[in-house]
Amino acid sequence: MTTAPHHADQPTPLWRPDADRVARAQVTRFHARAAERHGAPAPVPGDPEASYAALHRWSVAAPEPFWQAVAEWCDVRFTRPYERVLADASMPGAVWFPGATLNYAEHALRTAEDPARAAGPALLHTDETLDPHPVTWAELRTRVGSLAAELRRLGVRPGDRISGYLPNIPQAVVAFLATAAVGAVWTSCAPDFGARSVLDRFQQVEPVVLFTVDGYHYGGKRHERADTVAELRAGLPTLRAVVHIPLLGTPAPEGAVEWDELISGDVEPVFEQVPFDHPLWVLYSSGTTGLPKAIVQSQGGILLEHLKQLSLHCDLGPGDRFFWYTSTGWMMWNFLVSGLLVGATVVLYDGSPGHPDTAAQWRVAERTGATLFGTSAAYVMACRKAGLHPGRDLDLSRVRCVATTGSPLPPDGFRWIHDAVAEDMWIASVSGGTDVCSCFAGAVPTLPVYVGELQAPCLGTDLRAWDEQGKPVVDEVGELIVAAPLPSMPLRFWNDPDGRRYRESYFETFPGVWRHGDWITLTSRGTVVVHGRSDSTLNRQGVRMGSADIYEAVERLPEIRESLVIGVEEPDGGYWMPLFVHLAPGTTLDDALLDRIKRTIRQQLSPRHVPDEVIAVEAIPHTLTGKRIEVPVKRLLQGTPLEQAVNPGSVDNPALLAFYADLGRRRRQG
Repeated sequence: MTTAPHHADQPTPLWRPDADRVARAQVTRFHARAAERHGAPAPVPGDPEASYAALHRWSVAAPEPFWQAVAEWCDVRFTRPYERVLADASMPGAVWFPGATLNYAEHALRTAEDPARAAGPALLHTDETLDPHPVTWAELRTRVGSLAAELRRLGVRPGDRISGYLPNIPQAVVAFLATAAVGAVWTSCAPDFGARSVLDRFQQVEPVVLFTVDGYHYGGKRHERADTVAELRAGLPTLRAVVHIPLLGTPAPEGAVEWDELISGDVEPVFEQVPFDHPLWVLYSSGTTGLPKAIVQSQGGILLEHLKQLSLHCDLGPGDRFFWYTSTGWMMWNFLVSGLLVGATVVLYDGSPGHPDTAAQWRVAERTGATLFGTSAAYVMACRKAGLHPGRDLDLSRVRCVATTGSPLPPDGFRWIHDAVAEDMWIASVSGGTDVCSCFAGAVPTLPVYVGELQAPCLGTDLRAWDEQGKPVVDEVGELIVAAPLPSMPLRFWNDPDGRRYRESYFETFPGVWRHGDWITLTSRGTVVVHGRSDSTLNRQGVRMGSADIYEAVERLPEIRESLVIGVEEPDGGYWMPLFVHLAPGTTLDDALLDRIKRTIRQQLSPRHVPDEVIAVEAIPHTLTGKRIEVPVKRLLQGTPLEQAVNPGSVDNPALLAFYADLGRRRRQG
């Protein structure tokens, strides 16, 4: 293992919350209540860092009183009380809140019960015109009530699956909440997914209702989807109804139901009270190397985990406006919609992240008055490359937190937000996964922010870094381990009756604990550094380094738009490490640039991680949710046939894969 190169012994925080902000934070007030009523250690006066560390230690050492404290703090409505908090703590197979019944949608809509807030916006929807359209809490509740009644009339019962082929629009939120209200199971894909990719997902769960659009607008262009919808209908024989949402204004195809017909009533919603572990939705892994895993998460587990994350970690509540750039095909959409649970207004943006120019997402934040703005690390780095200065050019005075996920935010990204957005900006780089639809580490409103580091492990998350022998390490790179169950861990995978695929995915390397597949460093100060995926780790002469470290260094160079580094173990025992670079327009990979790339890696990281070759490529392939495809490219370079190495339907530009397959073939042929 190599010591993480990211911090000196006593680094200076980039940002620190002032005393008033610490005092007002929900996590501060929660800590006092948990100490008073549930046995948590008392807060340390004047020392928020020591206080959080003590609270976190208690939250993992005493999971039952901790999660009971969260449920009480967030006023979870159990219609039938639970017998105990955690009846079985084994992984997999933990049993949470047995005996309890509740409904996620009831909690998401309870703000509408307050006459003083019912006329305020629950949703603010905007598109590339940047013209925000509100949906009030009262309107949202009525639409959900009407649609839930129509779903029941169509014969939808608890446990049935309902699918959405929809962009990030209010109709998607209404359809999801109506699904949850009747106790059915939601699943969605974004309409930029092709028919094969959607069927690979939806055919696994056999939906009875499909909500679709006729098309969408993106990048200033109209994208029609009628033909794709016809393919989906043909490929999903279990459908009883197809609901047509005419975003492009086209009439419903034969046999489909018009959306407006289903939400025209004035119906008070009826919420099916379901067991805590009743399925809420199915999310999907990227599916780059086969059928996507269909990940089932529970109504109660998601409710409790998201209430914890949004209230205690994101510090969101009534009066906040919560914007995260996402699509319905990414878990962050599900997380975003959960902003309703804490009474925040959820901002839905349906459009390109960079149209008409790179500043698009900042303009959405300005126009909607977002208080928490979430985006991807890649977007922040693109803004830095483009020389943007949104804090100067736009009114972002309401934004008090900029959060990023999808990949680690490089140190230069932290500095750019601090310098170009606002010096007094809480920067929350967070890391988790679709697998839990939440974060393992990230935002804490009472803690300082250090460049290149996540603030802390999340409450209730027994996060560890382990070496190959399963021993904990501090200030060294190790495997990301979660050593105790979380409520939002999957109930199971769909169509995995004996649980084999689920166990193989997380529990095979270190039985009984969750191995996530990331390399992290837990620092002695309690912060977390994420180095990238451990299954694509670069390992030369025993020195391990995450790919994220390479990207951070190389992509500082203005000539490099994006990069992809792969470490390939070869049959003769050799190790080949190419670096693929997508160059900025007008740039050529000449000897001078080649020398700068190698010198940058040698000086900033390690001479052992200078690539064997630097190869210019047309573009870097990603999953449909925007993550660089490392492992499938590695397999292609090792000679795995393309059809076995990667599912082309899971890739944003499958045509790019032929280059790597051909390169692997040519290398094998000498």
